[in-house]
This record gives sequence, C-alpha cells and structure tokens, in this order.
Amino acid sequence: MPRLGEIMAHLRLVLRMGEVTGTDLAAAYRDGHLKHEDWAEIVQQCRGCAWARNCPEWLEQREQIDQAPCTCPNRERFTALKSLQAEDA
Repeated sequence: MPRLGEIMAHLRLVLRMGEVTGTDLAAAYRDGHLKHEDWAEIVQQCRGCAWARNCPEWLEQREQIDQAPCTCPNRERFTALKSLQAEDA
C-alpha cells in the first residue's frame, strides 16, 4: 500500500489547484456545494495521488487553467464545483 502524503501539504495543493482552476472551494463549502466529508475526501485523494510530487512545480508554472490535469484524482470534482459556481453567479 502506498504511503500517503502529509495532510497539510496536500491541503495546500488542493487549495492551490482550486485557485488555478478558478474553483473557489471556500465558497463551495459556504454555499453547501461541498460538505466537510467532501473536503476530507478531496484531500485524502490528493494524499494518495502518485503524481502529487510533480504537482507543486506544475502549479507554479500556471496562473489560470480551465481544468485540473487529467492526472489529478479530483479533476471531476473541481469541474463539477466550478460548474455549480458558474450557475450560482
């Protein structure tokens, strides 16, 4: 079984991926689109991602993108939350 990454490091990666994809995770939580359990699951998915060690450098090279990379285990979640936020706007 692969070793999971450090929780706070992956929380920061998740938050940064949200910024880069234009997905406001704090607003999604506040608006009820993201529950506490969902937050935990997103971070847990990131912790188990084999590509996560490449993610910080990848994120540093990008200011804004439409979607998380296909290697991101949370890609569909970011896309879905971003769509909900666009509907709410």
